[in-house]
Amino acid sequence: MRRPHIRSLAVAVAVTTAATGLAGTAFAGPDAGAGQAAVAQSSAASVVSAAHAAAFAHASATGVSQGDELHATDVMLDPEGARHVRFTRTHQGMAVLGGDLVVHLTKQLSYAGVTRAADHTVKPATTDAKLSATQAEQKAASVAKGDAGTAQLVVDARDGASALAYQVTVADSGTTEGGGSRTVVVDAVTGKVRSNTPDSDEFLSPELLETLRERGEVADPATGVGTLSAGLTSTSAAAAASAYPKTANGTGKSLFVGVVPLKTTQTARTTFQLKDPTRYGTETRDAKGSYTESFSRGTKITTKNDVFGNGATSSRNSAAADAQYGITKTLDFYKKTFGRKGIANNSKPAKAMVHWGSKIANAFWDPTCGCMLYGDGDGDMFKKPLVALDVTGHELTHGVVDATAKLEPTRVDSDGNQYGEPGALNESLADIFGSNVEFFANNAKDKPDYLIGEEMGLDQKFLRRLDHPSLDVLEGTIDYWSTQTYDTEVHAGSGVSSHAYYLLAEGSGKKTIGGVQYDSPTYDGSTVKGIGRTKATAIFYRALTRYMVSSTDFHDARTATLKAAKDLYGLNSTEYLTVNQAWAAVNVTTANTPAAHR
Repeated sequence: MRRPHIRSLAVAVAVTTAATGLAGTAFAGPDAGAGQAAVAQSSAASVVSAAHAAAFAHASATGVSQGDELHATDVMLDPEGARHVRFTRTHQGMAVLGGDLVVHLTKQLSYAGVTRAADHTVKPATTDAKLSATQAEQKAASVAKGDAGTAQLVVDARDGASALAYQVTVADSGTTEGGGSRTVVVDAVTGKVRSNTPDSDEFLSPELLETLRERGEVADPATGVGTLSAGLTSTSAAAAASAYPKTANGTGKSLFVGVVPLKTTQTARTTFQLKDPTRYGTETRDAKGSYTESFSRGTKITTKNDVFGNGATSSRNSAAADAQYGITKTLDFYKKTFGRKGIANNSKPAKAMVHWGSKIANAFWDPTCGCMLYGDGDGDMFKKPLVALDVTGHELTHGVVDATAKLEPTRVDSDGNQYGEPGALNESLADIFGSNVEFFANNAKDKPDYLIGEEMGLDQKFLRRLDHPSLDVLEGTIDYWSTQTYDTEVHAGSGVSSHAYYLLAEGSGKKTIGGVQYDSPTYDGSTVKGIGRTKATAIFYRALTRYMVSSTDFHDARTATLKAAKDLYGLNSTEYLTVNQAWAAVNVTTANTPAAHR
């Protein structure tokens, strides 16, 4: 699950491009030539300047007003000419929660439109707080049962509001699994708690875990080391004679994906570290049962023979091999498919800690740590670490969403369950791209499919599925949109857009793909002919990065994917028409768009 955590506003700009298909080239990054990087930064600066000016020149459309400042967080230069700048906003120096927007420009840098999270003014009725910062901190500490940090005045423009509020980060929360941090937003005038949300993203929701306990289910997936593939051997003695550290060719004997090659770092003649120099220094460490959210406190994982794990839980390094393999495959998928350099597209490493906490039956994307955290299971309901490939692809995609649209749930209940279409769309995108990571890896031990969590050992044989979401009875996932969907639990609601994606990629009806049987229904009984996974994925990624913001719901997502299809394939293309058909097939249409749903 993704939480509505608003961090400090960044001014640094990441420059990306996307080609008309899936492939793209990133300008920014250490592997770019100095001249090319300088040109890219110069180009980015001019685009940001033009977008900033256009936002204020078209204030009636963009919603910016006197007292607002815009801070660019992403610049996208499309090969066909369009430019897009993603901004966060401050008002009179205060961060605006839900104030994000994307300004779209032509190749000539003229204004072409805007995608905005708040469709109302972000100016609060008063800027005079009745609560003190200390009172807000005390309130936050009380509701989150932890240690409150310094309260910061913000403008809360989410969910149709425009209120003066305090934002407080509460560490070591007694209401969060593993004692993680929470972000509490307190109204600065009334003292009401406007939101109280965990900062980490859990793969399994509190509601699902309770359902599994009530059913008495035990998830004990079969695992095995498999056979050592040719060429997966440690670095030779001759190669080890050169200077250190250096890149080595290691082997992972994992729990879920068999024996796999891993790029590692050789630090001495007989010392190899689970750190990949070829992927920005991406690394997995051992939390040793601690609850730390600081990656530097994790224990470095090293071996003497460059082999990590034994294919069973008897070796602590087996889970680490799964984690490192899953992370590197996710990075490779995003880079080779979209030209994305790292989760935040900033050429920085992805990180993970395995064996996190004690008896934790979950896995997390933790933005505080900037890394993946994997529990070992509780030993009762979940017998093994949650390090399956699609779990990693799913959770790291939350990191990608966090770096782009920042889709947020509209509310969180007292148990930590999240609700609302933007949060459901976030979960859906994580499932969509998580399944694509499986297709990209094409691992014989974890064959690619449109199922999520099929390696977990659940009685229903999967956690969620994209072709017919309502076959997930554990979470009550839905196939089609209705007026009730806007306040559906996010994993249950994710079925709407996941189903639309599957129909776009593969079409409706019965088919067998990779040995798995699918039968995707439609709301109106229509027949949808898919355009293929490659094109469908290109459309959804472009929609996410260009046309989605923190409040995007399913009808907004339909509009975003139609714009993306038009960009990539043309207004009258089969691809564009099929996007429209796929959303209609899950009952998301222009005709039933809610009059006011923000």
